[in-house]
Amino acid sequence: MLLGLGSALVAAVMYGVGSIMQARASREIPEGGLTPGTVIGLLRQPLLLASILLLLLGYVFHLVSVRHVPLFLAQTGIAVSLVVTALLAVRYFGDRLSRLEWGAIVAVVAGLVLLSASAGETGTERATPALTTSLFVVLALIVVVVFFATRFEGALAAAVLGLAGGMGYAIVAIASRLLPDFVIADLITSASTYALVASGVLAFFIYSLALQRGSVTAATTSLITTQTIAPTIAGVAFLGDEVREGYWPLFVVGFLLTAVAAAVLVRFEGIGDPVREADDDADPTHPTHPTHPAGPGSSTSSAGAAKGE
Repeated sequence: MLLGLGSALVAAVMYGVGSIMQARASREIPEGGLTPGTVIGLLRQPLLLASILLLLLGYVFHLVSVRHVPLFLAQTGIAVSLVVTALLAVRYFGDRLSRLEWGAIVAVVAGLVLLSASAGETGTERATPALTTSLFVVLALIVVVVFFATRFEGALAAAVLGLAGGMGYAIVAIASRLLPDFVIADLITSASTYALVASGVLAFFIYSLALQRGSVTAATTSLITTQTIAPTIAGVAFLGDEVREGYWPLFVVGFLLTAVAAAVLVRFEGIGDPVREADDDADPTHPTHPTHPAGPGSSTSSAGAAKGE
């Protein structure tokens, strides 16, 4: 239990920092769809490449977690990345937490304690043709959703793309559990390996597209919610994850505490809300912004990115 939960928390730290880097890099190129041109443009951003390396390192710890504890505990542990981001924003960027947000941090910790207490045996189910086929079907549906969502802009598009990205990361968690034992020959021939890689790459770029179209809040709230809830359902319903007998009330309360708290803290995930910043810049009387326009590479944009949301 300690190994799995500890690994999830280490991964959360890396994911939290990596997401900030990804958010900043995504805003440096024009909006686009899920096209080779957009992907190449993103990969030309050094900060994005650094975020990829950090996220990959975080995934190593995430993989350890999902193999040792139920998915509902591993994925909730990953949501602690939001707490990490919030505390870093306070320590290094001068942001202030309201009483509600401090309460959310306490709620995340309390939720993890309750979930840890309620966690039973970790499921031992491995890949079956039906399970792996369902993963690829969901991946295909994600691509269809993204194709239509990238035709729009604003908070709704960001939220839908965030949801699609969250489902991609949910498949990463589920496929990680379905992997065979770590024998190279078995991994190469396992369909779960390819589902994992495809969903991880797809989710990363979908989240970047979401960050281009709306506020970090809109994109990340739906992403965090989906990547936490979907594996929880899959783990309990299909993969044999167990809640200790008589501990279902603790499980429900702990899960809800963490999910709601994550939604509160999500404003610290990445950089400032581009919609609000644009409104502030357009208002010459606003006390915190100069009157010159802000954009990628400008001093105003850089300062806003450095301060965080």
